[in-house]
Amino acid sequence: MKAQRISAGAIVVKDGKVLLVRHRKEGAYDFLVAPGGGVGDGEDAAAAAVREAKEEAGVTVHPVKLAFVEEFFSPVQRECKLWFWCRYLSGAPNAEAHEATREYICEAAFFSREDLVSHTVFPPVLKHDAFWEAERKGFPTTEYLGLRAMEFS
Repeated sequence: MKAQRISAGAIVVKDGKVLLVRHRKEGAYDFLVAPGGGVGDGEDAAAAAVREAKEEAGVTVHPVKLAFVEEFFSPVQRECKLWFWCRYLSGAPNAEAHEATREYICEAAFFSREDLVSHTVFPPVLKHDAFWEAERKGFPTTEYLGLRAMEFS
């Protein structure tokens, strides 16, 4: 039986740029992703998104609304991720926390649309015009992003 996991992430846009962390493990992977991770026992998903933004990127955020639901799988795990649109409150992005370095996070920063072109980015919707249009409108609806294979584990 596959492990089942619920996770949450923070989509944070400030000054037309999106907050991402860079996971890089030499010879294995190098990608950008919005901060996020597993929801703990007794923790609601919105609180997990706030915690993950602090742990992985060093910023304090406030969840505004659920923007995306995404599912992915690997041979050993099935995951449902809830992506919350969050308002940036404070903090300079950094990847210095123990929680970040143990996950091979080497950078945290706000990236422009142009910065994303040459990178693998998760969720992939961040590279699409539809994301930036939805963000401009305040994510009027929650969008289901579908099921995809996990590219890195």
